[in-house]
Amino acid sequence: MSDDASEGRGEPSDRRFGTRSVHAGQSPDPETGAMAPPLYQTTSYVFEDADTAAELYALEGEGYIYSRIANPTVRTLEDRLASLEGGAGAVATASGMAALDSAVLVLAEAGDNVVCSTDTYGGTTAYFAKTATRREIETRFVSTLEYEAYEEAIDEDTAFVHVETIGNPSLVTPDFERVAEIAHEHGVPLVVDNTFATPALCRPLEHGADVVWESTTKWLHGSGTTVGGILVDGGSFPWGEHGYEEIAGQNHAYHDVDFSRDFPEAPFAETVRFRSLRSLGNQQSPFDAWQTLQGLESLPLRVEKHCENAEIVADYLEEHEDVAWVTYPGLDSHPTHDNASEYLSDYGGMIAFGLEGADGSDPSARGTSSRAGYEAGKVFCESVEVAQFLANIGDAKTLVIHPASTTHGQLTPEEQEEAGVTPDLVRLSVGIEDPEDILADLEQAIDTATRACREG
Repeated sequence: MSDDASEGRGEPSDRRFGTRSVHAGQSPDPETGAMAPPLYQTTSYVFEDADTAAELYALEGEGYIYSRIANPTVRTLEDRLASLEGGAGAVATASGMAALDSAVLVLAEAGDNVVCSTDTYGGTTAYFAKTATRREIETRFVSTLEYEAYEEAIDEDTAFVHVETIGNPSLVTPDFERVAEIAHEHGVPLVVDNTFATPALCRPLEHGADVVWESTTKWLHGSGTTVGGILVDGGSFPWGEHGYEEIAGQNHAYHDVDFSRDFPEAPFAETVRFRSLRSLGNQQSPFDAWQTLQGLESLPLRVEKHCENAEIVADYLEEHEDVAWVTYPGLDSHPTHDNASEYLSDYGGMIAFGLEGADGSDPSARGTSSRAGYEAGKVFCESVEVAQFLANIGDAKTLVIHPASTTHGQLTPEEQEEAGVTPDLVRLSVGIEDPEDILADLEQAIDTATRACREG
């Protein structure tokens, strides 16, 4: 994978990823010379005169109106992430789920459908299955690696195809270029959740994706103190050729505005800004954007350490006698190891595993000792000391959770199975601590969980 991805707004093409993580979208403050990005903690901006105000509201001028729509600090974050993802423009939102909702509002309407891979975060699955349906938007879930199923599911009412770079929590990586080709043959965009990989490991826009979204809460920020999301526009999908009226053509919310004509560089991003953020109020706050900018400066270093530690932990778990199975994209045994090797520059910081027959049985496949494994996973999460049992990933700290009873608990057993969630599955987000301390903590937690379940 090339490190010379196409650049975001105004960035020199010869700057490498690590440099852009620190500098993209930013220059010294013109008023003070401050090098750190200023925090513009303001709701609104004084208009120069009435004509200027009118031009801004008509989208005919450059400037700021209200921080629900755009803010200079947030804009710096947007420009930096557009650069890192290799996109034409970006819009920051209040959370990752807000980014998804903002995209759906622009791309789909009542009567449309979305084709989504099954190896998907439980919150995303629940959104499509339980929330989008209230807007009369159907979701057709297809097995992530069954490419003919995408072909069969797409029809004239399909708004977009959705996949994840690394599935949550199955860690499955699809063949992006193949899925993109199928979507584009039918005139629909490919939307990719890149949260688990970040642009440090994968830039889906280089492999046929048209829109990328992420939770900035995770590795992009990296310290577990902010919540946010980002939508990145690849800038190349021909919206006007395929009937996306919000983006191409006379917009019904703005007089004489055609976003594909008036914002040709990143029409999807600007449509989201003025149609989703302005109406839904799901913009990212200036303070959260300012904090996330600090985290981005160390993104390449942190991701390298996450990957290094995860490889050590995966090898340890694979050899552990009380571990029934382990899945990690870097292991040859992983079903999409080849796809991960092709599309990722490293294998990420996420691992999933299950404990060996906690009731004394010896399951020959994942999840066969379902009740015992379910209880063992819960006890394991309760027993960690260095690692933290909480609902987040991508923190500098090692984090664990039991998806079947938490993140995917709202899904039926059948839906959990389709998403790659077995009753015994433990999701492990490997942090940047000393790996020996991580291994020691896992050892005592595994011992506690297996003993407790066998005795119980």
